Amino acid sequence: MMPLNSVAPQHVAIIMDGNGRWAQKRHLPRTVGHAKGAAGVRSLVERSAELGIRYLTLFAFSTENWQRPADEVSTLMGLFVQYIEKEMQGLAAAGVRLKVIGDVDGFNAELRERISAAEKATEANERITLCVAANYGGRWDIVQAVKKWQLANPNKAVEDLNADALSAHLSTTRMPEVDLLIRTGGEQRISNFLLWQSAYAELYFTDVLWPEFDGKELDTALRWYSQRTRRFGKTTEQVVDMKVA
Repeated sequence: MMPLNSVAPQHVAIIMDGNGRWAQKRHLPRTVGHAKGAAGVRSLVERSAELGIRYLTLFAFSTENWQRPADEVSTLMGLFVQYIEKEMQGLAAAGVRLKVIGDVDGFNAELRERISAAEKATEANERITLCVAANYGGRWDIVQAVKKWQLANPNKAVEDLNADALSAHLSTTRMPEVDLLIRTGGEQRISNFLLWQSAYAELYFTDVLWPEFDGKELDTALRWYSQRTRRFGKTTEQVVDMKVA
């Protein structure tokens, strides 16, 4: 088998599912599970960078998560602030660039200011980009991209809109499309996450709950990925011929 870092995808996206169930299995409040899940992010980012992954996108809070109990939403917002306060200095020193995608206008002024400051402080880093999807939904992303395209091209007809033009206005602009999408926690759906960007992603589902998903579990996912043949509409024979050439 080839070394992991020789087959590492450029962009890995993760739906971090299972925090609440992890806590409930231990007869703890769901909020404890969210805190445990957040605590493991830094080591996973560092492992991703070691493996040569250039972009790691984490689904932290969806547009639908506002429907959860108020105390759980409040905890998630608080964890976001704490993460920026406690972790970003160390991550920035390690060459991590932070990018937050989603409708940040839905957050309070303090959180918006902290996000902006963290993005600015790390914008020159190039080792790995940690992209946090917060108040994000794939359908929202596509709709807002169409609106931005219309504003940028007021004199063009809708017939002029194509895939490349739309991609330029998505929240992930200038990022490669997702190579590997991982979902922890046992569910097998993508839940409105990076719908456009994951059109040709390999989908990896694991029963491991997010607080227990560590560097070793990431290695397992990448070994699975390394055995996939990515055809992008071609036949397997065509892909093999291209590799040989």
